[in-house]
Amino acid sequence: MVRVVAYSDQPILIRGLQCLIEEDPTLRLDTACANVQAFRQRLAAGDADLALVDLTAEVSSAVLADLRKTAPRCRLILWTTTIAAEFAMQALAMGIRGVLRKTLPLEAQRQCLHRIHSGELWFEKSITDSFRSTRRVVLSKRESQLVSLLSRGLKNREISRELGISEGTVKVYLSRLFQKSGARRFDLAVQGRRTLGMPGVREEGEPGPCSLVMDPECHL
Repeated sequence: MVRVVAYSDQPILIRGLQCLIEEDPTLRLDTACANVQAFRQRLAAGDADLALVDLTAEVSSAVLADLRKTAPRCRLILWTTTIAAEFAMQALAMGIRGVLRKTLPLEAQRQCLHRIHSGELWFEKSITDSFRSTRRVVLSKRESQLVSLLSRGLKNREISRELGISEGTVKVYLSRLFQKSGARRFDLAVQGRRTLGMPGVREEGEPGPCSLVMDPECHL
């Protein structure tokens, strides 16, 4: 028996999932949670095989990383209608097993659950094709710090105070970072916000080295 848990703030969506699973004797919906905190506590029990995560406003990359850490053996699936290519790439990199569109036919939804339970990945061709249009920039520890501070909207003088270096040194570092990433200051700030919370970047404290997923429209 495959034990499934789910998070969604839409009762009608949970009801539909329940009906789908009831028609399959090999699946069982153990728990459906309406908020992320309750869902995390349920995952902590460690007995779920599959977890469907509705991509609501509550679910950031940091939340997904935390859920993965809470239940490393449970296969997590993002449940959504649309998803940005860079977010899907981040999800894949952190170990999310698939992206399931809510608009797919019921049989496809069922197939997704079974295939992911058997060890496969589930990413539609349109999503994997979009991966080719994004690129990943590997950042050093210092560059990660700069991106983190840029994402907070800090000016060069404020960054120099945060890092304990001169404003001139900040300008040199940023110039190299802009050249390396091929992005402008604003674009780096936006992409940094999207990447914060990924493994290697902590929301609190000093970020370590990380990879930054860049939108193809970011340019100098």
